[in-house]
Amino acid sequence: MAVAACGGSGNGLAPAAEPSRSPALVDRPAGTVVELGHKPEGLAFDPATRLLAVGLTNPDRLALVDGDTGRLVRRVPLPESPRHLQLARRGGPVLVPAERADTLVQVSLPGGRKRTVRVGRFPHDAAAARGRIFVGNEFDDTISVVERGRVVRTLRAPVQPGGVAVTTNREHVGVIGVRERALEVFDAGSLASIGKLSIGLGPTHIVGAGDRFFVVDTRGNGLLEVHLDPLRVHRRTHLEGGPYGIALDRQRRRYWVTLTARNEVVELTDRRALRSFPTVRQPNSVAVDPVSGRVFVASRLDGTLQFFDPPDCKGQACNRG
Repeated sequence: MAVAACGGSGNGLAPAAEPSRSPALVDRPAGTVVELGHKPEGLAFDPATRLLAVGLTNPDRLALVDGDTGRLVRRVPLPESPRHLQLARRGGPVLVPAERADTLVQVSLPGGRKRTVRVGRFPHDAAAARGRIFVGNEFDDTISVVERGRVVRTLRAPVQPGGVAVTTNREHVGVIGVRERALEVFDAGSLASIGKLSIGLGPTHIVGAGDRFFVVDTRGNGLLEVHLDPLRVHRRTHLEGGPYGIALDRQRRRYWVTLTARNEVVELTDRRALRSFPTVRQPNSVAVDPVSGRVFVASRLDGTLQFFDPPDCKGQACNRG
């Protein structure tokens, strides 16, 4: 069985890219490492409440962790296993696709109150824009558009939509079909598609920055910058080592990408890699505190959470890449 369940049927297309299996640790992980729970994957940090949300399985729950101390604050039971996590907005709620329950769970912060809505088959990622939530359903190739607690539209998506993100102004929604290896962009207001393009050799994760999207090409060892007008891949940054999870530090204009084949996380600008830090084993997920710049990395293999405060990036320390 693969490390992460991003696979599925796909009309004869090649399987979706999966994270590399991490080797044994050679270097001590940067910062602090704490025990957390079974197979943590999916991270979302909220600067308003200072809480880090972490998806756990067996039993399926959302862990809320104090981002300043690493202390577990509470566990919120979920109807099924979570995967990608995002905030609907600063202060929450956390958007939690419960995959095998075909349900989107919204978890309020800091209290952990839950609100659920039935969506499509095997929801994997969700993002909020223009008062709506866009949920990518991997196993029926659709996007559920949720508004006021119910599904108001269902859109066709590229085959096996595994990553969803919105631009900073929340005007556009980008959806990665991880098996079709395509990116489709939708207008968040009209819900019309503004275009679709083939992207990478095995794309997995996506973030929005300004009026652009950045896509992790896991199989192709790269980070792809996508512009919208016209829709095109503008730049590719090579990242050897099985890039997988990604987080954006909007305050510092930095991108953090995990390298699962190396047990590292690398810091980048939109043009080049700057430096890397050793991580816990199987670092599938990463998040950043935009206030302090603290970086969080979860180990899906050994159930730990790592956090560290990167020193200022100056001189030779930033000459990688």
